[in-house]
Amino acid sequence: MADTGTKAGLEDVVAGTSDICFIDGKEGRLVYAGYDIHDLANHGSFEETLYLLWHDKLPTRSELDTLQSAMRSQSSVPEPVLRLIESMPKDAEPMEVLRTAVSAMSVYDPDDHDNSYEASVRKAERLVARFPTLVAAIGRVMQGKQPIAPDPGLNVAHNFLHMLFGENVDERLAQIFDVCLILHADHELNASTFSARVTAGTLSDVYSAITSAVGTLKGPLHGGANEQVMRMLLEIGTIDNSEHWITDALQQKKKIMGFGHRVYRTEDPRATHLRRFSEEVGKKMGDAKWYEMSRIVERVVLEQKGLYPNVDFYSASTYYMMGLPIPLFTPIFALSRISGWTAHVLEQYRNNRLIRPRAEYTGPERREYVEIAQR
Repeated sequence: MADTGTKAGLEDVVAGTSDICFIDGKEGRLVYAGYDIHDLANHGSFEETLYLLWHDKLPTRSELDTLQSAMRSQSSVPEPVLRLIESMPKDAEPMEVLRTAVSAMSVYDPDDHDNSYEASVRKAERLVARFPTLVAAIGRVMQGKQPIAPDPGLNVAHNFLHMLFGENVDERLAQIFDVCLILHADHELNASTFSARVTAGTLSDVYSAITSAVGTLKGPLHGGANEQVMRMLLEIGTIDNSEHWITDALQQKKKIMGFGHRVYRTEDPRATHLRRFSEEVGKKMGDAKWYEMSRIVERVVLEQKGLYPNVDFYSASTYYMMGLPIPLFTPIFALSRISGWTAHVLEQYRNNRLIRPRAEYTGPERREYVEIAQR
């Protein structure tokens, strides 16, 4: 067949327009609705970023207060969903539990049978408000503990850590986690966001779209990379073993998670902040080993493969030193990305057209049917 210009994995294929997020892969820039990620990380909050993704502008003080009030008043997860989480096997994969719980929440939503745009906005607000409670509950149950109710006096980042750990949370760690949520909030048409928009494009409901996104994020080539990075560091074990281990792994052509990106051709701008956080949290906790090991791995991979770290590489050691359980890393990714997912779903609804690409057929052009007795 003639070459139609198809690209495996739709690499660099423009599938639609959006006002939400822009990535400059050559310059290593990430922009949310016109605002550089470095400005948002250095000066903003996750709630401000959520408002920006939804409304295409930063909020005024009163608009932010209204959003925060709405988030806090809707942060409790329906009791039957909590019981569903508690009923699942304790060794169930957290992303499987999250996917099931998100789908289940739809039937308890007061707008369940209303798919108007106004109702979809209300559903999106409830989903974003409840995601920290949901992920924290999954983490608690995973550890054999009871879920903790949200504290209406705390912001999203601080509240999540409070609900997960059940104790006083260090203010600086809560601030760092807030920036981590900003960094993961959106990333244009990544696999999970695209799947959410495909589902929304059929005019299915918000919960179905987000369930699609969670299922897509569950894949190790998308959302599970920082888990694998941390398991690699644990396997390396010591600073002294780092250079030998990573050199040997590269020689054996093993895939090293946390490096390279389909879009970026230079350093992922999110990694810039997470590298700094990895060092700071390590020193704060009195153990900079994981940061030092990561620096060695980064240097060797750059020297030998020319690959830069992506968002997953330093988030692994940052989260680990904060005490976040490794199996919860990907659900925490979802806790942040729900802001971008819902923004894209609502944008899809506002200017919807069914997403239905074509495939280049590469099979036989014509075959003659043969009766079964003669096959």
